[in-house]
Amino acid sequence: MGLDSENELVAERLVHALDLLRGEIRTISAELAHQEELNENRLTRLEKAEDDHETRIRSLQDGVTSFKVWSGLGNAGAGILSVVAIIRTSLLGSG
Repeated sequence: MGLDSENELVAERLVHALDLLRGEIRTISAELAHQEELNENRLTRLEKAEDDHETRIRSLQDGVTSFKVWSGLGNAGAGILSVVAIIRTSLLGSG
């Protein structure tokens, strides 16, 4: 085996090794692109879930505030009716 044939053999092996490395790089690149797509999808879903939770919390806060207002008005109305009843009793009792 001459020096030229040995050089050709080494060159072929190097070309083959480079082809294998290029294939690995393509595979890794495809896997990274797929993982990036999955991560983007997950992030989008998490952001949507966060927005949904914020909307629910605001809705619940509005409901609680509304209940407190109506409850306060109801208590105030009952207090006014009690005062009216006391005054009426006082007036009717002395009259």
